[in-house]
Amino acid sequence: MSAVAEVTRIGIVPVVVIDDPGRAHALAEALLAGGIGCAEFTLRTPAGIAALRAAAAVPGFLAGAGTVLTVDQAKAAADAGAAFAVSPGYDPAVAGAVAGHGVTMIPGVATPTEVQRAFGDGFAHVKVFPAGLLGGPAYLDALAAPFREVAFLPSGGVAPDDVGPYLRRPHVFAVSGSWMVPRAAIADGDFDLISTRSRAAAEARDAARAGS
Repeated sequence: MSAVAEVTRIGIVPVVVIDDPGRAHALAEALLAGGIGCAEFTLRTPAGIAALRAAAAVPGFLAGAGTVLTVDQAKAAADAGAAFAVSPGYDPAVAGAVAGHGVTMIPGVATPTEVQRAFGDGFAHVKVFPAGLLGGPAYLDALAAPFREVAFLPSGGVAPDDVGPYLRRPHVFAVSGSWMVPRAAIADGDFDLISTRSRAAAEARDAARAGS
């Protein structure tokens, strides 16, 4: 199964900001226990790459890199074992570098122009950021009308109650957010909280897919 197909199956992409890579293995296990088998490890901290590498070694867990802004970061993410990479915006050079290393790229977009450029370059799965501020599910409906072959990953301003409204839309392949993985909870080793929040998110996902 391809990485994007696996992300679609999982349906939820936790956005991880981590300060201690030694917490990454237990974090991945906590997410798996809650029914979420992937995460985006952002490169916003110096620990990002090491945490990504540790999570990628957890059996059954799909580890991705987030906030990939440069060609050098693209290579580092690939070397660390990233199955996919996400960026907040669309830079053809960075997206091409990620793909060139054999890693699935999910570039960020915010406007129809960016969607069209990314799709023209071969990226049919894109992250919409910041989805909440841009208009939420209604904004994605507007984007989906002309871009019928593009699937969206809303991120930024996504709250627990948004899981259902987003995932009930056929043009949304997954949702992305950080509420399951609070930075402080990771630092404190509160993995029970992370599993509990993940389980609630997974239940919302399953309900949305069941049409309830």
